[in-house]
Amino acid sequence: MNPNYRRRSENEDEFVFLIHPTLEGSSSSTKMPIHTSILTGSTYMHETLTGHEVLCQRRFHMEREIFQALVQKLCEKCKLEDGTYVSVEEQVAIFLYTISKNASNRTVQDIFQHSGSTVSYYFRVVLNAITSLSCNYIRLPSLHPHRILRQRKFAYFQNCLGAIDGTHFPMTIPPGQQDPYRNRKQGLSQNCMVACDFDLKFVHVHPGWEGSASDARVLQDSLKHGFSVPPRKFYLVDAGYANTPQFIAPYRGTRYHLQEQGRVQQRPQSAKELFNLRHAQLRNHVERIIGILKKRYPILKAATSYDIDTQVDISMACCVMHNFIRLHDGDMSLPDRCTEDINESNMEDVPDGDTKYNVDVPLFDSMRQAGNDMRDAMANAMWADYNARR
Repeated sequence: MNPNYRRRSENEDEFVFLIHPTLEGSSSSTKMPIHTSILTGSTYMHETLTGHEVLCQRRFHMEREIFQALVQKLCEKCKLEDGTYVSVEEQVAIFLYTISKNASNRTVQDIFQHSGSTVSYYFRVVLNAITSLSCNYIRLPSLHPHRILRQRKFAYFQNCLGAIDGTHFPMTIPPGQQDPYRNRKQGLSQNCMVACDFDLKFVHVHPGWEGSASDARVLQDSLKHGFSVPPRKFYLVDAGYANTPQFIAPYRGTRYHLQEQGRVQQRPQSAKELFNLRHAQLRNHVERIIGILKKRYPILKAATSYDIDTQVDISMACCVMHNFIRLHDGDMSLPDRCTEDINESNMEDVPDGDTKYNVDVPLFDSMRQAGNDMRDAMANAMWADYNARR
């Protein structure tokens, strides 16, 4: 990054008109520069990329070498180029700072010393570039059993590919379009289905559904748009989904949360309890990945002023960024150490996912008995093996 990267000095985009009252009480318009700080965007980036390694982590929620790898990838795959006044590094930084801090356009203007239109333009350029990489970085998982399934306690989950959950992201919706987006907590949100593997990578993301839609309906739609489950394979889901051979849910009415198991401090007392415990231990991966995603990118916790399509694109871009960081061995504990820059008053309370299946998808309804038979067979075999080893 060149610290002397050329910026515009006199351009109408970098100026605002300020009205100054005169002593006589009249007013006049004077063209005055507002972005005149010596701490320019190029200086900010030079400091970030050559200073202490923690700076990049604090500002963009990723390690410096991963930031540089991202810039290189966007140049190679998406043909991003230096603008006349804004380098590719700055363009990417504008985007990352915005989603990592839920920063307003005005805040980003002050940080990088560019006009609001410049900030908006490059935010969109980088957003489009990153979402275009979704097919490269969000892919269906390997069909080979994951190494975690080699543990004896998970022996009956050999055909499991990962876990699925629905998560809500707050949205700003025009008044005339709000009703479908109103979730069960009466807030406005999109319902996004995510599937992950046991390496904490997203293998499918299906954003954009209205907050009132059930998790099962969003899953059904994802199956019509690119998501698939190979024969004899399955994903783990929670009680908000139907239990089918492809999507195995826990037993309802039976203790299964890991916290509940920890509180009672006792061994499982039945095949159903044991199954639910193992199920929860594996399905915890999807809860972890959603938690990491929202901590790394607080923009997903608050409604923003972007249009609907842009808000949906941002959620996809954040998932792509998560996978990119994961594939480059980024520190998954980093979001826990980053300060929460978003004001709590701006954070929206949204549902985590459905608490029960609403019997609203005929395809899933017809497969529930087969799913129940499959789950019973797994649970009974698991219980017999568990008792034989006690």
